[in-house]
Amino acid sequence: MTDFATRRTIMVDTQIRPNDVTKFPVIDAMLAVPREDFVPTEKRETAYVGENIDLGRGRVVLEPRTLAKMLDMLDIQPDELVLDIGVGLGYSAAVISRLAEAVVAVEEDEAMAAEAQTALSEAEADNVIVHQGPLGEGAPQHGPYDVIVLQGAVAHLPGAITDQLKEGGRIACLFDEGALGVMRIGYKVDGAVTWRHAFNAGAPVLPGFERHAAFSL
Repeated sequence: MTDFATRRTIMVDTQIRPNDVTKFPVIDAMLAVPREDFVPTEKRETAYVGENIDLGRGRVVLEPRTLAKMLDMLDIQPDELVLDIGVGLGYSAAVISRLAEAVVAVEEDEAMAAEAQTALSEAEADNVIVHQGPLGEGAPQHGPYDVIVLQGAVAHLPGAITDQLKEGGRIACLFDEGALGVMRIGYKVDGAVTWRHAFNAGAPVLPGFERHAAFSL
């Protein structure tokens, strides 16, 4: 029988701690959430590899390092509301649920949303709401949000998303800029988002966040 708990500890010790992830709540959450329960059944054995896990349809579970570094830099507090966009089967929402007061997890794929709901319930992540709908629309009815995270890359960030961020809130976005994407943390001040470079990572562009084609006659 596979010892997933040991693999989880090894993941944290070899992929997360060495990459400047220092906040104990993030490390504890990554140690606590069974990643193998949030990937397709046939990929459970590869749940702890240090790379993105393909969910099909151009979607992935972000590699542990990318998710952990992003959460470390966002420094989510226990009284904050988080919008988690493109959650796939729910892994990121389960991790964030241990950091935040509540999480609204957006998934537009009906089958994935249903699986995420089941997996999150089994993980007793009772402070997560799974919202099924277009990723590019977010979930304005539950906002505004202290923190927004996206589980994939972005070529174009719709204003509808940043509009859901509270004044003083933070957003983490992996901008698609060629071979390597650039993770940036945005801070909303006076209604505008100011971006700071965080680190490089890679992931497919999420549906609804593709680059707009130039208009031509």
